[in-house]
Parts: sequence; C-alpha cells; structure tokens
Amino acid sequence: MTARPLRMTQATQGQLRRLNLMTSLPPIVIAAALLVYVDAHTWWHVLVLVPGVGAAVVAFERWTAGDLDRFLLPCLIVAGAVWPLGVLLTASPNAYWGICVVGSSALARLRRHRSLAAAGLFSYIAVVGATRLLVDRADVRATLIDYLLTPTGITVVVSVLTFAGERFYDIIRELEQFRERESELAVIRERVRFASDLHDIQGHTLHVVKLKAALARRLVHTDAARADEELREIHTLVGDTITQTKELAYAQRRLNLSAELENAKNLFEAAGIRVRVTREAEVDPRASELLGQVLRETTTNILRHAQATQVRITLAESGISIVNDGVSGDEAPELRGLSALRQRMSDGGGSLTAEQRGGEFLTAATFARPVTTVPQPGEESR
Repeated sequence: MTARPLRMTQATQGQLRRLNLMTSLPPIVIAAALLVYVDAHTWWHVLVLVPGVGAAVVAFERWTAGDLDRFLLPCLIVAGAVWPLGVLLTASPNAYWGICVVGSSALARLRRHRSLAAAGLFSYIAVVGATRLLVDRADVRATLIDYLLTPTGITVVVSVLTFAGERFYDIIRELEQFRERESELAVIRERVRFASDLHDIQGHTLHVVKLKAALARRLVHTDAARADEELREIHTLVGDTITQTKELAYAQRRLNLSAELENAKNLFEAAGIRVRVTREAEVDPRASELLGQVLRETTTNILRHAQATQVRITLAESGISIVNDGVSGDEAPELRGLSALRQRMSDGGGSLTAEQRGGEFLTAATFARPVTTVPQPGEESR
C-alpha cells in the first residue's frame, strides 16, 4: 500500500472530521451493536464478534482523522479473523461487517493495484462464506445467500461508497492546496510589482541624477549659474524620489501620464534629444498609471541604452507608442523592466511591444479596444 498525503489545513480537516463523525459514525456504531445483538446467542459469541465490529469502528474513526495507515494492519488482521470464526463457530452471517468496513477503507487508500486488492477482498469474503457449507448443508440455497452473496454484495457496495468518500477528501485537499498556492502566487506577484515599481522610481532617478551630475560637472567652470541650477534640480529630484518611495511603501503611489510625459520631454531635452509628441486622443484615466509606467521605463531605457537624437511619442485612444533612433547593433538589448510591464499590460487586457526596426526602436503599449472615445487631437513638437 502506498500513501499519497495531500496537505489540508487543520481547520478544514477538523470540520470534515466532525461532519463525518456526526453523520456517519453513529449509524455504523448502531449497526455494529444490532449485528452483535442479532448474531450473539451466548456470551462467548459476543467475545468473538465484538473485536470485528470494534475494528470496523476504529478503522472508520481513524479514516476520518486521516490517520488510518497506522491502524490499518491490526484492524485488518482482527476483522479478517472474526469472519471465519463467525462462519464456522458462531453461525453469524453478519460477522463479515468488520472486514467489510476495514477492507473497503483499505481499498480507498490504495493508489496502485486497487483492482487486484479488491478482487482479493471480495474473493476472501465469498470463499470464507462458502465454507459454511462444510458445517451446515441443511439448506444450501439459504446458506449461500446469507453467507456468500449478501456479504460479498454489501462489501462491494460499501467499497464503492468508501472510495467515493475518499475521492471527496482528495478533492478537498487539492482545493486547499490550490488555495494555498494562489495565496503564495499573490504574495509573489505583489513582491514583483513592488520590485518593479521600486525599479521605476530608483532606476529612473539614478540615471537622471547621473546625467545631470555629468552636465553640472561640465558647467561648473564655464557656467556656474547653470551648474548651480542643475544641482538644485538634482536635490529636488532626490527629494521627490524619497517621497515617491514612501508613497510606494504605503501603497499611495500613483503615476500620472501627463506628468510623466512632461518629465520625459524635459529629460530628453536636457540630454540634447529632440522630442516630438503627437496627441491623437486622450487616454482613459484608468489606463493613465499603467501607460505612465511604460513611458517612464522607456525613457530610462533610451537614456541608458541608445544614442538617440530624436524621439517620437504618440498618444492614441488605444495606447501610447515611443520611437527612438540611435539604436546600435542588430539585436535589441534585454530590457527586464519592460518584461515586467508586459505582464501587467496583459493582466490589464492590453499588450506591450518592444522591437527594433532598422536603426529605430519601437515601444508600444496598446489595448485590444479603445480605452476612450473622447478624442482631443492636437500636436506639440520640440
């Protein structure tokens, strides 16, 4: 016999155990008592029959607790011994009850060779029952019905019902596992989201600070006023980043697409990159934060990985696209930040495309359906 334990929370297992004990155990105990009362004609008959029904009750109680494996073999031995004693010594046609309950519980626990074990159990009950003919041939037909057909048939029915009950337990266990895995995945997704947002904030800011610090370093001896202005902007930027990090930690951070668009334009211009912004329509405010993240990540990637001289940003009712030149090499660089955003876009019903076309690189975040039907056309260039 092999066991395939599936985890189940203690609360759920306790509830199922109480349910089974309240609904199924009382009928089993009552049936066991009635069988002993009907079949026991003397005191020593009781001594023979009680261990069998006791094994059945113990096996069922341990089955509901999920701890049958430790008690299964002793219960099988006791119940299996009571059946031939009841057939040959006490003339008890109901002495099969113990092996019926314990054996069907054992079959339900099996994961391999179940058919072979079932054939062995049913054959044992039938063969032992047929041995009644060795001591009583007065009415062969009645003997076969009472000791062979009825015990074997009831054991088959009980085995099927017990197997169904075990499968019900397995389904509950699997549902519990599924719920636990969903909880773990939710935590992982939240950690990935937090890491991605932190990367958006810290990575973007650090690259901008690096750019402005290099510019201030070049200007410190030629244009002190401009260098001082750049340093003040660095100070302000770092302060804003600290605030955004706190908002992220307390789940208060929200990106605004318009603010990110203005920020991107200012950064590109500071790096000497021409920017062209085309507004074909206004984006639905519900998509503003996600598209703002795409624009921020793309801006950082352009400053890091490209030698761009111009950038074209297009806002449409279906999303946003950013095209930049200055791409070197035949293969696009690995952009991990965009990979995380691609999953977010997919979860939100959209798609994110990042591909190289000749000397240009396209980043486009689009939705399957237009997110707004209120166009505000216009174009702004710098």
